[in-house]
Amino acid sequence: MPGLEWLVEAFDCDPVSLRDTSRLQALLRRLIDELPLNPVGEPVWHQFGGGGGITGLCLLAESHFACHTFPEHGSITINLFCCKPRPEWDFRSYLTREFGAKAVRVRRLERPYGVAVPRGVPLDTAP
Repeated sequence: MPGLEWLVEAFDCDPVSLRDTSRLQALLRRLIDELPLNPVGEPVWHQFGGGGGITGLCLLAESHFACHTFPEHGSITINLFCCKPRPEWDFRSYLTREFGAKAVRVRRLERPYGVAVPRGVPLDTAP
């Protein structure tokens, strides 16, 4: 049973929304409720001064959620890793609706555990 990781990038977002911690907190709450996920502590949010972006991190029993906003570039990045498979989640629609994203790229990676790597085979070429 592989882990599952989402790497999400949204572009041409509304810069004001990318400075709004409450919008990111709402995103995390939705993910926790709908996937379902289990935080092991309170999320940590850091807003950079001078109208800068926000960095957020939440340690999960399943692994982690991290996000970074860049209002000066109109973008947000999200990384969600779960040690067990989870249902698909519509990042594209959510980020378009809540952050005004004009383009969203979602990459979904299966992360296998315990894959045997033959001796002498570099990791970047292993199955």
